[in-house]
Amino acid sequence: MMETGEKNRHLGNTLKEMGRVMVAFSGGVDSAVVLKRAQQELGDDVLAVVVASELFRDSEFKAAVQLAEDLGVKVHQTEIKELDNSHIAANNPDSWYHSKKLLYTHLNQLAGELDYPYVLDGMIMDDEEDFRPGLKARTEEGIRSVLQEANLYKSEVRELAKSLNLPVWNKLASCSLASRFPYGTKLDRQKVNQVNQAELYLKRTGFEEVRVRYHDNVARIEVAADKIVDLLEKRVEVQHKLESLGFNYVSVDLRGYRTGSMNEVLPEASMEQKIVANA
Repeated sequence: MMETGEKNRHLGNTLKEMGRVMVAFSGGVDSAVVLKRAQQELGDDVLAVVVASELFRDSEFKAAVQLAEDLGVKVHQTEIKELDNSHIAANNPDSWYHSKKLLYTHLNQLAGELDYPYVLDGMIMDDEEDFRPGLKARTEEGIRSVLQEANLYKSEVRELAKSLNLPVWNKLASCSLASRFPYGTKLDRQKVNQVNQAELYLKRTGFEEVRVRYHDNVARIEVAADKIVDLLEKRVEVQHKLESLGFNYVSVDLRGYRTGSMNEVLPEASMEQKIVANA
């Protein structure tokens, strides 16, 4: 079994062979390791592409741009309109595939225009063990997942990120705001903003790891299990704030925060098709 150092060397050799790359950069730990290692191996022949979308927070976009600039990497800012795509706005299980397809198609178009022969993403080995619709879209579009090619798992990627002095080495994972909605609930900008504002408020209140799941006029809040008591102590304040955002009822999920909770009601057959994303 390869040690992390050996995997890192393999990653470096893979990047050297490519010569010139574009990195889909989200500002998370995985893509940050890809970007930094590409910069180390290829110098100026690396471009960080940061993509804005209605389904991701502006703060995440700005933070990714800032981090790439701080690393001294060339940055290209661009945008996709996910909610203008009827397949994505429909918010069915296969919407995740269409979301990734839109992203990767857009990146490939940019790569052709800007003369970059390879587009890299930040998928890791853990993603192979989960239900990730992006895998199919990635393969169709020829995107290279160099961390997977080096057989790197999340714990190893965080270890590398820390050794590379990346400030995001222990950053919590973020995901599309679409993951807060039950499948079949059509997405629009008002609903997405309602959930986004509720989560931002709870984060400011001290709940960094939080999801607000949308059930029409009900907000179902997930926080870490050991934070549920803290949340209940602030229930009056939280209730008033979320009511002001348009929710009539506010509930707390007693199972606590967990990824993919919207997938729990899907029939087993849908899970086996591997079209479901976690968040």
